[in-house]
Amino acid sequence: MTKEPRLTRALGGAAPPAGPAALRRANLSQVLRKLRDHPSLSRADIAEATGLHRATVSSLMAELLERRLAREVGVEHVGAIGRPRRAVTLYGAHVGALGLEINVDYIAVHGIDLSGRVLVERREVFDAMGSGPDRAVRRLGLAAKGAVEVMRRAGAVPAGIAVAVPGLVDVARGVVTLAPNLYWHDLPLAEQLSAMLGPLRVPVRVDNDANLAALAEYTSGVAAGTPHLVYLTGEVGVGGGIICGGELLRGADGFSGEVGHLSVDPNGDQCGCGRIGCWETKVGLAALVRAAMPEQAYGLPGMPVPDPDERVADIARGLSAGDRRMTEAVAQVGQWLGLGGSIVANLFNPRVIVIGGYFASLAQWLLPHAQEQLQRLVLAGPTARCRFVASTHGFGAASRGAASMVINQIIDDPITILEQRPHPAPY
Repeated sequence: MTKEPRLTRALGGAAPPAGPAALRRANLSQVLRKLRDHPSLSRADIAEATGLHRATVSSLMAELLERRLAREVGVEHVGAIGRPRRAVTLYGAHVGALGLEINVDYIAVHGIDLSGRVLVERREVFDAMGSGPDRAVRRLGLAAKGAVEVMRRAGAVPAGIAVAVPGLVDVARGVVTLAPNLYWHDLPLAEQLSAMLGPLRVPVRVDNDANLAALAEYTSGVAAGTPHLVYLTGEVGVGGGIICGGELLRGADGFSGEVGHLSVDPNGDQCGCGRIGCWETKVGLAALVRAAMPEQAYGLPGMPVPDPDERVADIARGLSAGDRRMTEAVAQVGQWLGLGGSIVANLFNPRVIVIGGYFASLAQWLLPHAQEQLQRLVLAGPTARCRFVASTHGFGAASRGAASMVINQIIDDPITILEQRPHPAPY
């Protein structure tokens, strides 16, 4: 898995108190982090990389092997006559992490084990915008229960669940303060989902979808490891996740990144947030569908909500066939994408703006217009060297990032996992 040098500290909260238990936790975390960041390492490699004494590493590794959080995978020979070293890799097939995303028109699921092996991945069409919060949370709970059952059949018990939501989230309380496109206000999502899961007793966290998608891009995306990047969701709503100096930028109240509500046209359309001329009214998927396929626009009476991939595929086919209306609509969205991207670039000076969701699916048609506007409007000009790149995670970036956040939390504080006796299973 790709190295992520400092982001876990930004997500993990306050440091634990000092003392022998805290030292053990920190040492175990160091070892697990090194194993996560490399396909395999010897004990000597880990000692050298962490600065821990070899005897300490051997003791920690014995514990990790006993608990099946690591396993030996072979022997490495160093030099012509050097002693063989037993290589170790991250394992933890019995430890799961579940990421969920609920958006305007779908629910996405991404479940993995500690080593990153994908156990369940799916997306279902769901009209969350028109369903109301109670029905939406019930549907989300059913999706979570189904995913947990699949993971358990694979031998992995989820150690945590993280939910991505398109809106402002009070992360500490698990409350969705405002999700304008879902019409949610002050919804205690973590509490409600935990109650639905009942006897499963799995910790639930909630975070902004763009923040979690930015985490996925930073750890395993097209710009993995880039210390200064911005991720833009390409959904009905448009949000931004900002990685600055290798850390997620949250802001004073945790509400940073709401770039979709930058005011770009005082005479424009009303946004779901109630304001006029927000950027997402120009570049969100609903805006594109309304311009390119008005007969299939969001919110029309009696119009079912299709999978967003289906809408985008229809537009892509039209573009390939030279459909004039669709070509003009995408060109206009591309120009607005570049204009808003230039504001983001002028504010945060990222090296890369990663575009996700439908932006990525239509990148070959959108990006020439967007990049031209970006280069024209960024104050620093060519010296800033900022570019748009298309994500390869599709509409699953946020759920993938949610699962990664759970893994990060486990690795930052592995004690609770170590205290759980794993189900016996062969290597």
